[in-house]
Amino acid sequence: MTKDNDRVLKPIDDWNGTEILPGTSADVKLAVSESYSSMTVKIPIHIRRGTKPGPVIFLTAALHGDEINGTGAIRQLIMDEEIEIQRGTVIFVPVLNLLAFDQHSRYLPDRRDLNRSFPGSQSGSLASRMAKKIFEEIVSRCDYGIDLHTASVRRTNYPNIRGDLSDPKVKKLAEAFGSEIVMNGKGPKGAFRREACLAGCPTIILEGGEVWKVEPGVVDSAVRGIKNVLINFNMLEGEPENSECQIVVERSKWIRAERGGFLQFHVSPGDVIEQEAPIATNSTLLGRERSVLRAPFDAVVIGMTTLPAVSPGEAVCNLGQLPEGMKPADLKKMRSKSDIHDGQVGEDLSTNVMVVERQEEEETKESE
Repeated sequence: MTKDNDRVLKPIDDWNGTEILPGTSADVKLAVSESYSSMTVKIPIHIRRGTKPGPVIFLTAALHGDEINGTGAIRQLIMDEEIEIQRGTVIFVPVLNLLAFDQHSRYLPDRRDLNRSFPGSQSGSLASRMAKKIFEEIVSRCDYGIDLHTASVRRTNYPNIRGDLSDPKVKKLAEAFGSEIVMNGKGPKGAFRREACLAGCPTIILEGGEVWKVEPGVVDSAVRGIKNVLINFNMLEGEPENSECQIVVERSKWIRAERGGFLQFHVSPGDVIEQEAPIATNSTLLGRERSVLRAPFDAVVIGMTTLPAVSPGEAVCNLGQLPEGMKPADLKKMRSKSDIHDGQVGEDLSTNVMVVERQEEEETKESE
């Protein structure tokens, strides 16, 4: 065993009797619970070790069982024979919440959210007991973590990294990932990444795409970012492919419908918009305009609903406020000069919603 800041780390070379030596890899299974039929529920895990000492990093997906873009990304990494870990160890977990995954559900059979149940308890609920096992067997072996997520049902997210940047190690991890958008925050109480950080394992999450899908653009973003981290940490050979226009979002806000109706969207995931720019026009089912939602500040579109029918108060669009002193034109210019950005991903994600430009000038002339 080793220690990192007084945190006792479990050995990486012994998984319930399966020996994993430096320079080797193995598939193991972690028992986390039992089913209604008394069958043991085992999470499939792939472990790949380098020949030299180095960091231990976990890669997890489907913590919410219906969020499987990350599952596609981790599977792609496992099957890539060109990924040869030089130093340290990578723990690949394509599906963390197997019980929810089998039901195509966000939640466990007890209707609890596993991502609000960490670090868990040996004598608590089903979710709490699973969380405890995951913490003991995965987090306690690792120096860093990357957890892959999507938006919740009927929403989509532009790929973005989230982490507590007040922690220098989390900041290093987030910057190494190389994503264009980094959202600063600790995360909710009981969330996997927040509790892992508190336990001494700096962890970030990637949010991208929507539930029940493996979207090529989102998978590419995740795979590229994970490789960047491994390269930056000297665990993998190669050159990182970082975005040159990485920005940190300190504040985000969900714009909500003021009235019930049917939306006509004017923005797509990843769009950079100015203050007062139209986001969506709300109209009746007969097409009579009721209201127009507008941006309260210069922003990038982090996420949005994919369901155009809304009632008052429903979330429509999640805007990330641009850093102080940065104008939308500045970010657009930075994007145009960067070889690596997720603009195409934004276009792909917007195929889930109908987006049209609002012709405000023409409407003004006609009214005159």
